[in-house]
Amino acid sequence: MMYLDLPSLEATPLSTDPFRHVVVPKFVRAQRLPEVIADFPDVPGPGSHPPSELKVRGAFKSVMDELLGDEFRNAVERKFDVDLSGKPTMYTVRGYTRQKDGGIHTDSKTKIVTVLLYLNEAWDPDGGRLRLLRNGMDLDDYAAEISPTEGNLLIFLRSDSSWHGHKPFQGRRRAIQLNWVTSQDVVDKEQARHRFSTRIKKLTSLIAGRSA
Repeated sequence: MMYLDLPSLEATPLSTDPFRHVVVPKFVRAQRLPEVIADFPDVPGPGSHPPSELKVRGAFKSVMDELLGDEFRNAVERKFDVDLSGKPTMYTVRGYTRQKDGGIHTDSKTKIVTVLLYLNEAWDPDGGRLRLLRNGMDLDDYAAEISPTEGNLLIFLRSDSSWHGHKPFQGRRRAIQLNWVTSQDVVDKEQARHRFSTRIKKLTSLIAGRSA
């Protein structure tokens, strides 16, 4: 792989505290990170945006091709001892976070594995750092905290106890979320929902620009 450090993923032990997950710092190779960030798609505001509504190109597209490839899937299967063959994937892109984002949740039951890849150069704020939680009520009772920087990777197996969230942050926060899900129907419904939301945001931005 040209952009992703697969050997580091293979070498990183699986953690079970507070649920099954693995964190790989600087999973995007350091010498490649600037070009990936430079090619990060323009997104029309906060929220999750599907690739069908974005210009996916250059180094960013190369990263996505590697994440969606067989080598990465096989590595995830080995790490979590799970069979993902035949399971569809979907991904969304985030470029900004709102104050209300980051509430404690476990991800929907239609998701099997969640992959989060962070593409920010540096991170000073206390907010916006994802925490892996021991319960669904206390954001301060966490086993791990992931800075959303420098190509850091988090993968976890979704469960009823895979609680996670972060302190409030408002501003630029680049992230990719990739999921293996239970069926193609899930992909179709989720991508359609995100597509509608993105188009509304584009229209709102266009109207605001014309009236400025």
